Amino acid sequence: MSANPFDDLDSYLALPRVSGLAVSRDGTRVVTSVAELNEKRTEFVSALWELDPDGHRPARRLTRGAKGESAPTFTADGDLLFIATRPGAEDGDDAKPALWRLPAAGGEAVEVLALAGGVDKVLTAGAAAVTLVTAALLPSAVDVADDERLRKLRKDGKVSAVLHAGYPVRHWDHDIGPAQPHLLDVAGVRDVTPAPGQGLRDADVDLSRDGRVAVASWQVPAPGAALRSHLVRIDVATAERTVLADDLGADLFAPAVSPDGTAVAFLRETTSTPATAPRITLCWMRFGEDFSEIAPDWDRWPTSVAWTDDGTALLVTADDNGRGPVFRADPATGAVTRLTDDDFTYTDVRAAPGGAVFAVRSSYAAAPHPVRIDGDGTVTVLPSVESPPLPGELTELTATADDGAAIRSWLALPATDQPAPLVLWVHGGPLNSWNSWHWRWNPWLLVASGYAVLMPDPALSTGYGQDFIQRGWGAWGAAPYTDLMAATDAACAHPRVDGSRTAVMGGSFGGYMANWIAGQTDRFDAIVTHASLWALDQFGGTTDGAYWWAREMTAEMAERNSPHRHVGSIRTPTLVIHGDKDYRVPIGEGLRLWYQLLAESGLPAADDGTSPHRFLYFPTEGHWVLAPQHAKLWYQVVIAFLDRHVRGRDVAWPETLG
Repeated sequence: MSANPFDDLDSYLALPRVSGLAVSRDGTRVVTSVAELNEKRTEFVSALWELDPDGHRPARRLTRGAKGESAPTFTADGDLLFIATRPGAEDGDDAKPALWRLPAAGGEAVEVLALAGGVDKVLTAGAAAVTLVTAALLPSAVDVADDERLRKLRKDGKVSAVLHAGYPVRHWDHDIGPAQPHLLDVAGVRDVTPAPGQGLRDADVDLSRDGRVAVASWQVPAPGAALRSHLVRIDVATAERTVLADDLGADLFAPAVSPDGTAVAFLRETTSTPATAPRITLCWMRFGEDFSEIAPDWDRWPTSVAWTDDGTALLVTADDNGRGPVFRADPATGAVTRLTDDDFTYTDVRAAPGGAVFAVRSSYAAAPHPVRIDGDGTVTVLPSVESPPLPGELTELTATADDGAAIRSWLALPATDQPAPLVLWVHGGPLNSWNSWHWRWNPWLLVASGYAVLMPDPALSTGYGQDFIQRGWGAWGAAPYTDLMAATDAACAHPRVDGSRTAVMGGSFGGYMANWIAGQTDRFDAIVTHASLWALDQFGGTTDGAYWWAREMTAEMAERNSPHRHVGSIRTPTLVIHGDKDYRVPIGEGLRLWYQLLAESGLPAADDGTSPHRFLYFPTEGHWVLAPQHAKLWYQVVIAFLDRHVRGRDVAWPETLG
């Protein structure tokens, strides 16, 4: 292995990766998942590791299944539940994820529940012997046994067709249906959400501590072939389902039931229009009363919410100036105070008795790692896996936009005094921020190859207030573009950046911006555009959530902001990357972009068909490129393309491309 894992893609992909967190009811046990490459280096396999909540002892591995384990959850009596695929001799490749239990007293894990369609998620009550799972059942199945019969009927008959009566029909990288998500009580394998339709698809569900009530975000049809979500209350014993909170002008989601079972906190996202960006606020309600906003004047978007163990306050995360702190919110007074004060972004926040809080945190200087946060804000790292050493250093830049707005960026620099060529990397979303470590989109691999990487948060980015988002709403080619150019100017003025050699790259919205930039300026030497929006008229009706797009731009706005209108001005070598299973930005965008680059751009293919442009196509990948062997190839091609056009190096393409 290389001395620095970022110097070698195989070494980088072999790094263990921490994600998720489970904390026992008494706070004495903490478990996380650690993913590593399998022997063939074609898949990441996760195992469960136990951590020392005091932060002294090293982590201890608990599971070693060949297919891995995920979704750890403690029962009220301290047993550890998890989901795993452990095929028997008769299963072969058809084995489905099942629910397993690792007893607190020790011993081997035992299978608790196996279903024909698999187990998706697991919920446990903190103070009662109640366990719920989400699992998909075919709509005509009368019970889980009948679901197994119907699945076998479809399999034996090689039937894959789905008859739809509503929208959408696919999501992200997979088709929807015909199975529908249900909530099942593991005791007796009893359905507590009969006839759910698609209500529980991608739902957030929380179970009360006494196990009597579940609260879920529930999808319902809305005008214009749209969906919206309200909150439902589900009586676990009777399966009675009632609407708990509804708002015709917003989606309600991420419910968190209070420890005493009398209230629920949740998030509310207003329905956007082409004129007005959405806004996310923190809400709560006592059962039987109307809901209200907490801290309506707090100019941040909450990203998660949980109760403190004693139920006196809420623990809230939110993007904030390139970070993602934990905040403490008082539902009674609306007061919001910051609990953590560092450069990290926190996820998987779990409260424990005595005021302790456990979470996973990361930044662009450190990979995800579990921590304990004490009541005074002190953070203790829980030993797990070591964060890899960086091949350079991270700094911040602030530029001034045309309208006077401050545009902040992270700038990753190689460990050398020689000025480095610059790569402008635009984040996706667009309602997003460069504020946490990402294994898939990692700037340090480019830094190790000798590039400075600029990661700016232009208009539409979260963490800078509602007005900052509104600056770019429905006008992607305006403020977001000029903000990016201002940030690039500031980076080029840095003494360790060679502003004469530059490139721009991005995925999804970032790919859109790369396309837009290519048609507006020739200042960059290379363009890398991944899973990118190209022709907005075409994109709007083919993405997996067309109704979202209808709320973003009118047809006239889409035409005005569409990069394809400027194809004749593109004179920069461009690398197009797209996966065929991308349903968020369908492959048609990449295909049309590729054709128009060769046929209509200012740098078209020559008469003999040669061109400086390239198209990297992944038939089996979706919006992201997740298979390790493909992620490796992605970086090999991207770095080779940049080296050719930014540095003038004739680098060979990877031999795995044939």
